Amino acid sequence: MKVMIVEDENFIALELERIAQEAGHQTIGPVSTVEQALAHAHRSDVALVDLSLSDGLSGAQLARRLIDRHGVDVIFVTGSPENVGHGIEGALDVISKPFTHERIASALSRAEERRKNFDSKAAF
Repeated sequence: MKVMIVEDENFIALELERIAQEAGHQTIGPVSTVEQALAHAHRSDVALVDLSLSDGLSGAQLARRLIDRHGVDVIFVTGSPENVGHGIEGALDVISKPFTHERIASALSRAEERRKNFDSKAAF
C-alpha cells in the first residue's frame, strides 16, 4: 500500500514515515501543503493527514478532496482531534498526537484490509 505523509513538522513526519515503512508500506512524501499533497494524490492509497499544515488549517479541506476526487483513504493524525468534530465522511480514523507506533500501524492495517475487501468486491 502507498501511504502519503501529509505533515509539516519534520520530526513527526519522519516518525510517521518510519512506522509506515516498518509496517511494510511504501511512503510518499512527506509533504506539507495542500498543493504538494494533491500533486501526489494519484500515486497514493492512504494519506496520514494533519489538520494544520504549512499553508494553514487546510487538512480538513485537503481530506475532502483526497477522498472525493482521488479515492484516497484518509487517516487524520492531529494534535487537535476536537477540530474534526464528528469526523469527516469517508475518513477512516482520527488519531491524536502524541500517537503510538501501535496506533498508527493498526490504523494502516485496517485501511489495507478495507482496500483489499473493496478491491475483491469490485472484481465481481
